[in-house]
Amino acid sequence: MSEKETSEVEATKVDQVESKEETKEDAGDESTTVAEVKAEVAKEKVGSSSESLEDRLKNFNWDTLGNGVEDEETYTPEERAELEIIYENSLTSIEEKDILDGLIVTMTKKEVVVNIGYKSDGIIALTEFRYNPDIKVGDSVEVFIENKEDKFGQLILSHKKARTLKAWRKLNEVLETGEIITGFVKCRTKGGLIVDAFGIESFLPGSQIDVKPIRDYDDYVGKEMEFKVVKINQEYRNIVVSHKALIQAELEKQKVVIMSNLEKGQVLEGTVKNITSYGVFIDLGGVDGLVHITDLSWGRVNHPEELVELDQKVNVVILDFDDKKKRIALGMKQLSAHPWDALDSKLKVGDTVKGKVVVLADYGAFLEVAPGVEGLIHVSEMSWSHHLSAAKDFFNIGDQIEAQVLTLDRDERKMSLGTKQLAPDPWMEIEKKYTIDSEHTVAVRNFTNFGIFVELEEGIDGLVHISDLSWTKKIKHPSEFIAVGEKLKVKVLEVDSENRRLSLGHKQLETNPWDEYADKYKEESIHTGKIVEVLEKGARIILPEDVEAFIPTKHLLKEDGSTAKMGESIAVKILEFSKDSKKIIASHSRSYSDQVEDVKAKGSSSSKPDEKGKGKGKGKGKSSTSKDVQDLRKGLEKTTLGDLDVLSSMKEALEKAEKGDKPGDDKS
Repeated sequence: MSEKETSEVEATKVDQVESKEETKEDAGDESTTVAEVKAEVAKEKVGSSSESLEDRLKNFNWDTLGNGVEDEETYTPEERAELEIIYENSLTSIEEKDILDGLIVTMTKKEVVVNIGYKSDGIIALTEFRYNPDIKVGDSVEVFIENKEDKFGQLILSHKKARTLKAWRKLNEVLETGEIITGFVKCRTKGGLIVDAFGIESFLPGSQIDVKPIRDYDDYVGKEMEFKVVKINQEYRNIVVSHKALIQAELEKQKVVIMSNLEKGQVLEGTVKNITSYGVFIDLGGVDGLVHITDLSWGRVNHPEELVELDQKVNVVILDFDDKKKRIALGMKQLSAHPWDALDSKLKVGDTVKGKVVVLADYGAFLEVAPGVEGLIHVSEMSWSHHLSAAKDFFNIGDQIEAQVLTLDRDERKMSLGTKQLAPDPWMEIEKKYTIDSEHTVAVRNFTNFGIFVELEEGIDGLVHISDLSWTKKIKHPSEFIAVGEKLKVKVLEVDSENRRLSLGHKQLETNPWDEYADKYKEESIHTGKIVEVLEKGARIILPEDVEAFIPTKHLLKEDGSTAKMGESIAVKILEFSKDSKKIIASHSRSYSDQVEDVKAKGSSSSKPDEKGKGKGKGKGKSSTSKDVQDLRKGLEKTTLGDLDVLSSMKEALEKAEKGDKPGDDKS
């Protein structure tokens, strides 16, 4: 390296040091001077040149350093390389993301300049030191190397990241070691508090503040407390701390001592610690016990808050306890006499009592006849009506009502009551009021598969069996006949006051038409009807006067070979008539086949020659056949237009039979 280049390097280093020196003088730091730097530069040249150090310093023109004035003095390449190595070794070696200690050399209104011994100083925003308003020049601070050199050649540092990273490492160590730390409660949040631990916000759940339930979190805000780190979520970088864990171990020791001294029946004083819908937790001095809501009072309790309040001192008796599970069952009502013991000894079944409705259920209502003494009014004992409703349809909570004692068991402490017994029983006069064959108009209440239940009056119900709805119609379900809520005229058929049953009928209001049907629908008679339903084994057909008959499948065959279908009107012959079972069996195929056979049989018989003369047979046969056809046509019932198609084939067969007699007669 030439003398000129060497001079320029030395001049540059001196300028940098002078600049630092000026800064340090302002801050009161006089640790480095230009003379010292000159001496350092001189030492770097020792051994690299045959010229003595004193001669080089004496001959070096310091006035031209940095002024652009060329100097004839130069360094050899070997000297320059050695100087660069010495210079690099004089600087601190750093890597990005390292945490180092730095020295504050300058402070402005917005920035803090920190020297970490690197070739350039780093700049940190003053806002990162907001937590420490007393910071000043010369203080040592921790810094995080974000970037050794940005695009402007500037060293980028961060004090906040250094504190956070160091605190995170510290908290992880504390979690492993179980060390107790001190934190500052900053504010409350949903479900707990926010704690500042080493500059990192941590969460303190409400359940981990103390062994006792905390009612006001604000009492802890702004306080310093000791904590134990119980959980760290590395992925979301969440930290959970606990203050309760510090005293939990001591409490466990106390529990063992207390549990060892417990006895059933022992009476203790405790403090109401927590109130729930199902009971009260009592603090017995380090161990908790539960008074279930049913053990608070002999009377009915809707919520424990009606009897106790938080922090109240109460006496309790130990009912049971479990050493392994550390559970204690307590009672309060057991400290007083049972109300049933004070119940009037003269009270007996049949007496009338007065009380207040305290509970309503679907099956009944509970009536408090004395403090702690209740009786049940079942819903069936509220009204003489058979249509049972919910208890809320009769009473409301708080109603003052009278009831009759139905059962009384002092040993089991149970009592059943009834209110309908205070009103007259409508079934007592049922036989006088609803005599046999008397007619009434009733309301349809509900259906069953076998009939209709109707109400004659409140408490009086009757049954109309499905078979007593109609003389002629086959009803599968009562809903086909009438709707719920409609009025229906009925006749009383039977009264059973002992079993409280009333049998009614609707069809009995009319005369039995089957007496007339027996003459009209005789077997072998022919009628016209309409198919209303096709079944698996046949079809239902409605005959005149809404009389129903059944046609088996094989008897639905028409003359053309097809089967009669739904909605068709056809002629049928009665095969069977039963008045007792109200059943009619009919046939369509027999309605035409039998008639044709009869006609043919008569025609064949009349076509034979008379024994007295050959010529008489011809004329007699023709006359006889024509007469039979006319009689058959007259015997048929009048038909509708729809019946003409059904009987057209029958007509043609009869006419052919009539014409067919002539050739037979001639041949004979």
